[in-house]
Amino acid sequence: MSLKQTIFEHIVAGFSGLWVQSYEPQDAVQAVVGASKMTAIHSRLITWDLDAGLRDYEPKNPLAGGPMELGKALAAVRSVTYQMREQEPPDQRNVILVIRNLHLALKPTDLQTLDNIIQLGKSIGIYVIVISAVLEIRPELEKQFIVLEHDLPGREQLLEIAQGVATEKGEMPEGPQRGALLEAAAGLTGYEAEGAFALSLIRNKKLDAQTVWDIKAQALKKSGLLTIHKGGERFSDLGGLEPLKNFCLGIMQPQDDPLVRAKGVILLGVQGSGKSAFAKALGNETGRVTIIADLGAWMGGIVGKSEENTRMALKLVDAMQPAVLFLDEIDKALGGMSGGEHDSGVGSRMLGSLLTWLNDHTSDVFVVGTSNDISALPPAFTRAERFDGVFFLDFPNAEAQEKIWGIYLDKFKLSAVDGLPECKEWTGAEIRSCCRLARLHKVSLLEAAKYIVPVSITGRKSLDKLREDSENRYLSADFEGLYSRKTYTTLLTTPKRRVQRQQPVGT
Repeated sequence: MSLKQTIFEHIVAGFSGLWVQSYEPQDAVQAVVGASKMTAIHSRLITWDLDAGLRDYEPKNPLAGGPMELGKALAAVRSVTYQMREQEPPDQRNVILVIRNLHLALKPTDLQTLDNIIQLGKSIGIYVIVISAVLEIRPELEKQFIVLEHDLPGREQLLEIAQGVATEKGEMPEGPQRGALLEAAAGLTGYEAEGAFALSLIRNKKLDAQTVWDIKAQALKKSGLLTIHKGGERFSDLGGLEPLKNFCLGIMQPQDDPLVRAKGVILLGVQGSGKSAFAKALGNETGRVTIIADLGAWMGGIVGKSEENTRMALKLVDAMQPAVLFLDEIDKALGGMSGGEHDSGVGSRMLGSLLTWLNDHTSDVFVVGTSNDISALPPAFTRAERFDGVFFLDFPNAEAQEKIWGIYLDKFKLSAVDGLPECKEWTGAEIRSCCRLARLHKVSLLEAAKYIVPVSITGRKSLDKLREDSENRYLSADFEGLYSRKTYTTLLTTPKRRVQRQQPVGT
């Protein structure tokens, strides 16, 4: 539903206080203009902001003035409203007052005046609409305002903007390239999209998705809430994890019905077992953008900021579908939030918003959450219909280790002619580190292995507890079915074939 229609319906229903959260104030004002001209509420439109002061939207009306304090503006509008009730026909007595960035100008006396106006709004025919990028409502006015969100442009609106910029033959891409362009622009405001399209024309003489991606990455970086992962990882860079790979690829097929779309997975396991690498490779493997969420940055210092950040971040994620949303180390970011003892309930409300979105969102967003300690998460986080599965990643088994050694021997141009280190409980990260050190020191893999102290030794106590807690409770990422230490040990000790690659550098 358009913002104009939404505003119209709320005014007809008698809501005299509306707060429109919008990053495109001019478009929001135009939506109010359209609503004000609709027959059922035909209204006189007056605007106020700190710079322009009080102005009639229609130039023919006499009310106008330069910079004016909010209190005087409110008094003037109330006076105009009472005059219209005496002079105008019943169907032409309504006034809509649009206030830009109310939070920047509100004083205690203005607060009381505004409270009185909104409470009497329906009876005297005045409707107050605040347009602001931030949702910062004083407690005294919280019950007086209904909050409306100005949605980011959809694909059709972005196409209109692109066609308005690319007016010459050959500037507008066709077919799949057009789809890629609109996908790149998803999540931008109309202003940002128009600028990105214009920059693309200057750089490339045509609209190009890569330039738009660059602009979007900058826009997300400014917010500090989300970042776009630009790496080129693929599943071929990851040894093992075949059941996990097949599960995700199988359920992430395009679906016409939003109700049957895949939700996501939680990856539980030891550090360095490939959880983050899998999440980053999944987007490239399925042709989706990978969005990394910094949940810690969502917590704001200002009252209400955390909840606002959460809503905004999830709104951006929805707009950028189809996508993979990567929530890294969720146990550290969300652990202990459910209680709210130390943050006045901010963490609980933020977690509640995230849980609601995970359960109810119909956007084509696949969520990958990683954790080293799932017991730190609220139980509600892992229940059915928020994620499609919880997978446990242990150390790579024998077959997976062989593949991982092969990947990094090729990548670092090394040979295993002298044999491989004994590494039954090494992570993929430790295998990579061994190869990198062998290349740096120009020594054999056996020599380089002396510098590796694996997490299986340094974190033995926590590792044993993690395995015990995961036994027959979570799916295994290495073999079909529930994780079983007995099954894993069998796979871990299966003899490996000898891995050899080209001669080491410097030999």
